[in-house]
Amino acid sequence: MNAHSRDEKLTLVFIYSGEYAERVVRNLINDPSFCKSCGIYCDTCKYNVYSHVQSVRAAIELPKPSDLPSFIDEPVTYLPKKIPEANLCVASGLHKDLLLEVPNLIEKAAIGGLIVPIEDFTEVPSGLCRQVAGLCSELGLESAFPKPFCSLDEVKDKPLITRFVQELKVGRPLLDISTAKAGRREAITSVKVKRSAPCGSTWYIAKKLMGVETENEILYDSIARAHHSYPCTATMSMDPDTREPILHMGGYIIREEVEKALEIRRESKIR
Repeated sequence: MNAHSRDEKLTLVFIYSGEYAERVVRNLINDPSFCKSCGIYCDTCKYNVYSHVQSVRAAIELPKPSDLPSFIDEPVTYLPKKIPEANLCVASGLHKDLLLEVPNLIEKAAIGGLIVPIEDFTEVPSGLCRQVAGLCSELGLESAFPKPFCSLDEVKDKPLITRFVQELKVGRPLLDISTAKAGRREAITSVKVKRSAPCGSTWYIAKKLMGVETENEILYDSIARAHHSYPCTATMSMDPDTREPILHMGGYIIREEVEKALEIRRESKIR
């Protein structure tokens, strides 16, 4: 197991195929060319606020599953021979046979845990999740399979994954919202992003909520339009486990967190 001190920065290795992991990396390092959603109206709300560039030890891109055989007898031939030591590995978009070999690969590199974000259930079906989780458990590794990635929250018995959420401030969104009333109408006057979805969408949604009335129908419509406009990268195909498209699950999460932040603000005003 990795014995890094809590005083040291949490460190990550990404092993991935496809664009989703690149989006997460660029959000974590706060690449100033990354978020273009606001176009000419960009006020650089997130830039110079944070950077976790020192936490990303490596981002290793592997061939896309569509470019590989359906079944791979020797997955190690496609995996990196050596990866840097780190606290956690994030594996995204990998061929199923390569993902099954990742726990062994990272355990040898003294990496203590594995996060496998699920934005598309066809990439990581539930049976594969159980297999990978079982391998991690046998090797003494922490593991998490957030579906979607923005559902990841702190876990009491998983200190490395909890550190990922707390220190990098990504996972299930967390907001601080202020409002003001004009007559019977209440509108949002400020939104502070305390924790963002790993893809960075929370920053964009927060900006689009400025001035929005808190009446449910208006608020929900504004959240949904902003969530789709970013856009969310989760699949619209029906997930067989939840009976919901994963994209919709991401939308429900940010809506719940906006409602929660509004309720906390209202309770603080009552006190």
